[in-house]
Amino acid sequence: MDTSNDLSVDLQDLTCLYEITKELASATDLRDCLDKAMQTLADLKLMTNGTVSIVNPITGKLEIEVAHNLTAENRKRGQYQIGEGITGRVVASGDPIIVPQISDEPLFLNKTRARGDQVKQRGSFICVPIQSGKQVIGALSIDRVYENGLDQAEADLRFLTILSSLIAQTAQRIQIVNQETKELRSENQKLKRELSGKNRITDIIGNSSRMQEVFEMAHRVVDSTATVLLRGESGTGKTLVAKALHYNSRRRDQSFMVVNCSALPETLLESELFGHEKGAFTGATEQKIGRFEQANGGTLFLDEIGEISPSVQIKLLHVVQERNFQRLGSNTSISCDVRLVAATNRDLEQAVKEGSFREDLYYRLNVFPIYMPPLRERRTDILLLAEYFLDLFNKENNKTIKRISTPAIDLLIQYHWPGNVRELQNCMERAVLICDDDTIKSIHLPPTLQSPESINGEQLMSLAGAVENFEKDLIIEALKQNNGNQTRAAKSLDTSLRIINYKIHSYHIDPKQYKITVK
Repeated sequence: MDTSNDLSVDLQDLTCLYEITKELASATDLRDCLDKAMQTLADLKLMTNGTVSIVNPITGKLEIEVAHNLTAENRKRGQYQIGEGITGRVVASGDPIIVPQISDEPLFLNKTRARGDQVKQRGSFICVPIQSGKQVIGALSIDRVYENGLDQAEADLRFLTILSSLIAQTAQRIQIVNQETKELRSENQKLKRELSGKNRITDIIGNSSRMQEVFEMAHRVVDSTATVLLRGESGTGKTLVAKALHYNSRRRDQSFMVVNCSALPETLLESELFGHEKGAFTGATEQKIGRFEQANGGTLFLDEIGEISPSVQIKLLHVVQERNFQRLGSNTSISCDVRLVAATNRDLEQAVKEGSFREDLYYRLNVFPIYMPPLRERRTDILLLAEYFLDLFNKENNKTIKRISTPAIDLLIQYHWPGNVRELQNCMERAVLICDDDTIKSIHLPPTLQSPESINGEQLMSLAGAVENFEKDLIIEALKQNNGNQTRAAKSLDTSLRIINYKIHSYHIDPKQYKITVK
């Protein structure tokens, strides 16, 4: 009976296939599972030098993916052109090949050199194609010594054909899983970017990671009734965040009231917060409605909360706890529904230790703290802010300043900004007022930002140096406008690509820096 096309397998083959299938079915790494499969072939089927070669889609060469008992150096040498040697012919034709005696086969190239003189000894070689659909993607090959003739070789060929089909299915499955994982990661990053855009607070400029944290925290608490405590140095934008918390919340249609607690003496601060009745104190000639009452249903922002006196702290604690208060000179309690946002640049924990700030009030206010980073910790936002203020003050002063020079940008980025965003705003307003051309230069920046090098660089340099700086600025501006494309930059400057490339190299300009990647 002819069994040449019979794909049936014996019990030993079934055992071996079962063990290999277990590895392939649960595998997430192709190389790892194939390595274990080749080990199983050696242990259960006495098949040595088990090798899986895969076609590299980039080079078009057949390269060893996994090879049992081969070193990394041997595997590296095992590269074939399609059609080269036995393995290359199997991939090219899609037909399996049995070599009865390796030493007698001139097509057997032994490129890996793993067998050494073994090619002169008895041993057969079987190679079968690995097909995904109609496409041959690689080959599976083994060595085996047949002590009792080649009758078993045909059975091994059938066995390996079945195994190669399992390998092809596994490779396809892992490829699909890896592609889906890649797409999921890409989608996750896209969703994060979209969420970041949704969380972004209007009128607050910043793309740095530190500001993204602020946006995220603000987004989480925006519709809550929890008290928010804004912490951070003066000039970091706490008032802007307080406004954003109100105007992005459900209370946006109600009042937003601001009280600077450090600007008023104790008596006036109490009156400002809680109001007073006529005759409550000298000068109280009429009834006054306090800020808590005015902000009912809305938001009350208490700036510089760390500066209030102990007596005001007690009354404020009562309002925060009980949600009611009394006007000065009155015994009538007034209920209030107010979202409280406080801000301070003081170390309240230290103030509590020193006894200048009540501990119970501190814990009532510190329900949801948001830390505003200083400008020196968000340097990637400096240029963004500077350009925003440039546009703002251009409009206010009817000017048409187009850009900030590279040396001026360097000074802005390097400065430590003790006054934070407020200082940068003042700096740009001054620069716009004193600039008479279309570019903000180093000389237009305040003396605090200047250095002898910057002054010499733009005021006292030689004619050649001035020309170089001017050329460099023009090229950088052209690259910015053309998304880092050198050809278009050369065209916009009415010069040749060769000259632009030469200048870019001479001035150490990196065009990639000005290429904006859209994700």
